[in-house]
Amino acid sequence: MSVNKVILVGRLGRDPETRYTGSGQAVANFSVATDESYKDRNGERQKRTEWHKIVVWGKQAEIAQQYLKKGSLIFIEGRIQSREWQDKEGQKRTSFEIVANNFRMLGGRAESAAAAGGGEMGGGASRGGDLEPAAPAEESYGGGGGQTGGPEISDEDIPF
Repeated sequence: MSVNKVILVGRLGRDPETRYTGSGQAVANFSVATDESYKDRNGERQKRTEWHKIVVWGKQAEIAQQYLKKGSLIFIEGRIQSREWQDKEGQKRTSFEIVANNFRMLGGRAESAAAAGGGEMGGGASRGGDLEPAAPAEESYGGGGGQTGGPEISDEDIPF
């Protein structure tokens, strides 16, 4: 038995970019930053930011495009997937991304409006390092990764 599961709580580094496959299925890409605080050898507080590439498929991709903005605080569940490609020099490269099968905006309307207004990442009262652990709620956008045609989500299903 094996498990490939990722849970992230962080802020979007950029607005989602959505494309459509040849068959018309939406795929959205965006980045999420998570922060980690620690004390170095000298006892001084240090902060490390890790950037994650996120991929969302299907109806969830369309919802992400419509509602997520740079700076939005988000809860994501998914899996790590590697992708191989060749760079301009012909070298084989590997990149890793999180394929989200469940996401949820955190913070509510006021924070979403502030994020859309271009607030700084990580600014304000709720930073990634100060969050309590989050759990998916009933209004999470879930499904089978979008590729297998998960449940339809209407505007009434969106919690904000």
